[in-house]
Amino acid sequence: MKTLIRIVADLVVIGLVALVAIIFVPVQRTAPTEKLAADWQPPAELGEYGARLADCAVCHTKPGGEPFAGGHTIESPMGDIYTTNITPDPETSIGKWSLDDFRAALIDGVTPSSEHLYPAMPYENYRHISEADIRALYDYFMHDVKPVTNQVAETKLPFPFNQRWGIRLWNWVVLGHAGFKPATDKVANDEQLSHGAYLMQVLGNCGSCHTPRGLTMAQAGANETDAKFLTGGEIGGWSTPNLRGPKSASQQWSADELKMYLTAGRNAHSAVAGEMKLAVQESLQYINEKDAAMVSYLLCTRSAPTVRLPPTRRQRPQTRRTTPLPASMRRMMPPRRNCAARSTSRQANGSTWTIAVPVTLPTDAGRLRSSRR
Repeated sequence: MKTLIRIVADLVVIGLVALVAIIFVPVQRTAPTEKLAADWQPPAELGEYGARLADCAVCHTKPGGEPFAGGHTIESPMGDIYTTNITPDPETSIGKWSLDDFRAALIDGVTPSSEHLYPAMPYENYRHISEADIRALYDYFMHDVKPVTNQVAETKLPFPFNQRWGIRLWNWVVLGHAGFKPATDKVANDEQLSHGAYLMQVLGNCGSCHTPRGLTMAQAGANETDAKFLTGGEIGGWSTPNLRGPKSASQQWSADELKMYLTAGRNAHSAVAGEMKLAVQESLQYINEKDAAMVSYLLCTRSAPTVRLPPTRRQRPQTRRTTPLPASMRRMMPPRRNCAARSTSRQANGSTWTIAVPVTLPTDAGRLRSSRR
């Protein structure tokens, strides 16, 4: 009996020591995964472009607020989380952060004071961002973004989610090695697919919205080798669609149709809504031709052979025989013109995309008779 009591006491002491270490021992920051030249400077506009691809404005700008000044509400199963001010203001934002501080927030999810960020900030994805992109983003936010003094509301989640030290345990379980490495030889050996994978898995953090969450609230898949990767999730009360299944729209569209949807927000089949509307507005409409490689990568992740969408009913060829209208009714018809379709065009990244919108005129006799009365 005494032996059992001693074992239990030892386990309690070990547990208390571990708990104290988790809470009070500073987090070990991850070192840069790449070595850049000491005088390396990011190419012009790379940081701003990277911020667009990373969707920073969508989360860190509240409706009607100053860009990147925070205060946007993110709904989570644990409660509302308020996004931080990431302008270079030195008092209420990141103006005093060093490059190392900035990197630690992106890939370790910790602030300069070692406070853990809630994973609503997708550092689970950003952990694999390249050092060049990290430095370009830092340069952009520190030198090109307008400082805004804005003390945002403090996030106050109910117990136990308000104990941020617990996120350290979550990080140990969920976070892998920093840096990006393609998951399969097929992707690794194809420059376009590799670049597309980096954009979707890391910088564009597509999985943070389009991948379901497990019991730990971590993404249930990180790349195309995981069965649940990009198979649909939920954000802000909106269900995000499956992007990989054989019946998913994105796997039934052509590459041009998918590219049109991502960059212009619509194609001949559908139009964006909800959170995806913001993603197109603030991010995807700005992607250049090279970064449209994400389309090739997305199409290669399909989980089964693609089944193309059949033509819609109004687009199918009419093979049945028709009876000409009587002369008295033909006189009621408007002057003949090209009413088969209207088209709208959008200029995106130097290319003009045309969307055909079918228009159907009332041709049955019943409707014509009712319009005469």
